[in-house]
Amino acid sequence: MVATQHTLVALVQDKPGVLNRVASIFRRRGFNIDSIAVGHSELPNMSRMTIVVNGTTTTVEQARKQLAKAIDVVKVVDITEENMTMRELALIKVKATSGTRSEILEIADIFRANIVDVSTESLTIEITGDEDKVESLMKLLQGFGVMEIARAGKVAMVRGPLGPLPVDKPKTRKVTHKAKANAD
Repeated sequence: MVATQHTLVALVQDKPGVLNRVASIFRRRGFNIDSIAVGHSELPNMSRMTIVVNGTTTTVEQARKQLAKAIDVVKVVDITEENMTMRELALIKVKATSGTRSEILEIADIFRANIVDVSTESLTIEITGDEDKVESLMKLLQGFGVMEIARAGKVAMVRGPLGPLPVDKPKTRKVTHKAKANAD
């Protein structure tokens, strides 16, 4: 079987150590995580992870199942075959002189990138888009002298009204008078 890139999204409890436990599952299976991004979700006390890994469908599915069994993982789905939107954020600091500054600004404008910092010797450009867009801008800026690059992990979601990740909201237990009295 041929290894391909897979995109997994997971809904996890927002607790210390969850990221380490998730990464350990992939480490133990010998996967190199290409990208991992974590942030708060629309549900309270829940975070959403987007994990991009290379592997065969079978081995990634085994890792997904093992991940789903982890105590802090509420749900995990492989959305590789879904119609999805995926974006990445990058900050690129490039050397800029008075002679090259306007050319760099034009290139950034073509890519709909933002200038987030200007100094006498450099410009910092923020770009959001798919991997090809980010790579293309970086390639064009190489000629000016890229000083530093910071890339965030990819984030992804299925297109359309409802993706496969949402879960039913946790049911609240009814508190009886007897249970309430015992709690006091």
